Amino acid sequence: MAGHSKWANIKHRKGRQDAKKAKVFTKLARAITVAAKEGGGDPEYNADLNNAIEKAKANNMPNDNIDRAIKKGTGDLEGVSYEEITYEGYGPNGVAVMVQCLTDNKNRTAADIRHYFSKYNGNLGANGCVSFMFDRKGILIIDRDEDMDEEEVMMAVLEAGGEDFEAGEEYFEVTTAPENFAEVRDNLKESGFKFSTAEVSFIPQNETKLTDETDIKNMSRMIDAIEDNDDVQEVWHNWDMPEDLDM
Repeated sequence: MAGHSKWANIKHRKGRQDAKKAKVFTKLARAITVAAKEGGGDPEYNADLNNAIEKAKANNMPNDNIDRAIKKGTGDLEGVSYEEITYEGYGPNGVAVMVQCLTDNKNRTAADIRHYFSKYNGNLGANGCVSFMFDRKGILIIDRDEDMDEEEVMMAVLEAGGEDFEAGEEYFEVTTAPENFAEVRDNLKESGFKFSTAEVSFIPQNETKLTDETDIKNMSRMIDAIEDNDDVQEVWHNWDMPEDLDM
């Protein structure tokens, strides 16, 4: 896990989410609706829906919003039909970027994503052009407080089925195999742990460092522009983002 921590990127995303709750709720609701449509409205028997609901709750999404999104997916309420598409491409200086979208208009979304890449000195690529550079993993971030003993937390993580563990000054980061994510999360929840982030994500195998100020500015603005699009659910990249970067 060393060298592959996504904490800086997670902090960036969470900070932007806190500042734009309405937009975040729209994205979370869309994910819940799609999960309910594809696997049914009972989270006990639909792992994707369970994960989407847990993520919504972690972002303080009201239960009424969650219930309404489920009903749109199951057809109990009228809703829009969404399709999941993942775009791949390169940012400035070859930074690998993956963009996961849920859209009701593929042509519109494709044009938007292509525009963002082009505007900030990147380029949209073909499917598979960068995904091989990432590993799909479950990510659980536990905020660290002074009462937590690092060794005890690590043992709890291993007993819960965690694959890897990393301790930072402000957090503990747990990684899991994607198919074990929900089980590990639930086991740790039962042990009393709370998560600031709990999601299945893509972790870069290697990271790309940007040194040119223009490249850094373009990469920052490109991430912001993509994340601001309502059709975009997640953005993953292998940029070695400076921790003190003001996005």
